[in-house]
Amino acid sequence: MPTPKMEIEADIRAALRSVIDPELGHNIIDLGMVYDVDVQDAGVVGVVMTTTARFCPASAFLQEAVAAAAGAVTGVTRVDVELTYDPPWTPDRMAPEIAVRF
Repeated sequence: MPTPKMEIEADIRAALRSVIDPELGHNIIDLGMVYDVDVQDAGVVGVVMTTTARFCPASAFLQEAVAAAAGAVTGVTRVDVELTYDPPWTPDRMAPEIAVRF
């Protein structure tokens, strides 16, 4: 049975589908750029994500968009977004239905 934290995580992942990588034109979930969504007590959420390249010019935009989208989910009180490059993003992280286009 899903717990409230699991439900909030699912809602956050759904909300993050609205965040589109401006370079590739697809959402960051299907691109495999979100590595972890951790829902803590009191609605504090940590999102660990990456970009397609280490010095991506859209990094700040993507982090802000993730914080805004996740923060709009009911039950979320704070969002901390961590950008990581370990492991580095590769196209094989993409959902199969969009990977065939690249």
